[in-house]
Amino acid sequence: MRFEFDIAPVEQARPRATRMRKGIRVYDPKKVAVFKRQLGMLAKQQMLDRGLEPFDGPLEVRMEFYRPVQASLSKKERARRLSGVHRPTVKPDLDNYVKSTADALNGILWTDDNCIVSWAADKFYAERPHLTVEIKEWLE
Repeated sequence: MRFEFDIAPVEQARPRATRMRKGIRVYDPKKVAVFKRQLGMLAKQQMLDRGLEPFDGPLEVRMEFYRPVQASLSKKERARRLSGVHRPTVKPDLDNYVKSTADALNGILWTDDNCIVSWAADKFYAERPHLTVEIKEWLE
């Protein structure tokens, strides 16, 4: 099952902490919290439209993250990046994209991310930033 989300990927940043009367409260930075909330709403809508419940049992998940091309490039280099010849090797790290996306989709596309037994992810450049998630039930 393939899902495409028209939202620019956001990497998981270090959590923030604040002192409370009774301990410490840890929270996501605003940019990450907004991304997770918006992606969750988009995923819920797609699941509703397709009449699906969150997947359960062993799953294979593939994620593709499409980030914008920098504006200050030559036309030749821009074309190379959009064609996939030159892939993103700059920050943010791929694992940080995966973490924020998996957290946002937890309980929506799958019951819990501990169901994921196989994972693949890629970063690409694109004119329109977005991300895709493909889920397959793992078969022995």
